[in-house]
Amino acid sequence: MFKILEKVTLAIDHAFEKRARRQASMHGRRSVLSKLGSALVGAAVVPMLPFDRFGEAHAAAMTGRQDNDPEACDYWRYCALSGRLCSCCGGSPSICPPGTATSKVSWIGTCENPADKRNYLVSYNDCCGKGSCDRCRCTNHERDKPGYRMGLNSGISWCMANNESTVHCTVAAIVGLAE
Repeated sequence: MFKILEKVTLAIDHAFEKRARRQASMHGRRSVLSKLGSALVGAAVVPMLPFDRFGEAHAAAMTGRQDNDPEACDYWRYCALSGRLCSCCGGSPSICPPGTATSKVSWIGTCENPADKRNYLVSYNDCCGKGSCDRCRCTNHERDKPGYRMGLNSGISWCMANNESTVHCTVAAIVGLAE
């Protein structure tokens, strides 16, 4: 019985060795390294692919925007705001609450004011320094761009350039008319 088991083991070992040698003669180390490198580059590119937020933007557009309550998520100038409203956290739509600092970098949006039917450029700045405000969370992504277009993407912590990187809330300051 032991002899049969030894012969079977040797036959399997010989078959695997033969197959491994044949593979090695057809595919060199450089080929394997090349394929590994291609896989790593491909994996690095995946996060840069665009992602679809059409459904969220379409749902926000369907609800319509209102022009009179800066503590409501559907206030017209919050069309591309993603964060907590400073108007609910001790500030105003365009001024950070006391004890926080305006982020040095921001994202922009173009929102239509329903009162005058004109489009305005809106600068969205995170207010940094305090712990996160737990009130009035809004996630509006109208015309938001994918993550690799940093200046147009709202899903990033914009306090990264400040000394204090904690996001407290977000303001929406009107920069001017969009032309």
